[in-house]
Amino acid sequence: MTSVSTPAILVFVALSLGIAYGSRASLRDPSSHGFYRFFAFESLLALVVINVSVWFRDPLSIPQLMSWILLLTSAFLAVHGFTILRREGKPSASFETTTVLVTSGVYRYIRHPLYASLLYFGWGVFFKAPSLVSGVLALGGSGFLFLTSRAEENENLNRFGTAYTGYMETTKRFIPFVF
Repeated sequence: MTSVSTPAILVFVALSLGIAYGSRASLRDPSSHGFYRFFAFESLLALVVINVSVWFRDPLSIPQLMSWILLLTSAFLAVHGFTILRREGKPSASFETTTVLVTSGVYRYIRHPLYASLLYFGWGVFFKAPSLVSGVLALGGSGFLFLTSRAEENENLNRFGTAYTGYMETTKRFIPFVF
């Protein structure tokens, strides 16, 4: 692990305040998916802050190659997931508030491609500079993303009913055909 500079700490604090402000309603409701997502975002932000100084160090090493594969997978899932969600989910307010259950594209295989994107992102950042601290943050972020997905599934069961139950039976949570 590398040392964290004062400017990096200030960036972390500033971004954390912004995330907290944007999550303020969710932080009052531990049953909402946004409650757990806040802690996932904080874990990922901390991972980036402690590993940013080694982002391009030793670019052909095995950990760096694993990192780039995970980061590219993350980027693909984020772009594809957002695109499909906006196009087919018919959001009523924010992109999260879909009025139609989306089951096409990557959503045909996994229920949470955007959270999967964050999961792959976290582990991609971990492999930039594997350490105990990075591992704890990546595991913590993964755990919070799992809890986020569970809370969102409860919300979606309330919103979409038996259609979502059937969807859950035919898809995986984060990794196609696996989990």
